[in-house]
Amino acid sequence: MRAVVLASGIVFFLVGGSAFAADEQAVPPQNAKKLSQILAKVETRNDFRYVKEVDWSSDGYTVTYYTTDKAKVQITYDPVTAEPK
Repeated sequence: MRAVVLASGIVFFLVGGSAFAADEQAVPPQNAKKLSQILAKVETRNDFRYVKEVDWSSDGYTVTYYTTDKAKVQITYDPVTAEPK
């Protein structure tokens, strides 16, 4: 029984450690526009149909969306200006 408790503690520590690592990833700058503002711009583009995915990296927000003719479009937006890069 003691081994099970010890093993559970180790697993909890390892899983918890990976959660702390996620906090160290890049985050949008303090003066970044709201993601909803950027998505609103995407939705006004010609032939827009739906947003498939939004990713964040130090380069900015990369929005993947599809058009009415089923074309896949990926655009990276500057988080501060909300303009395409």
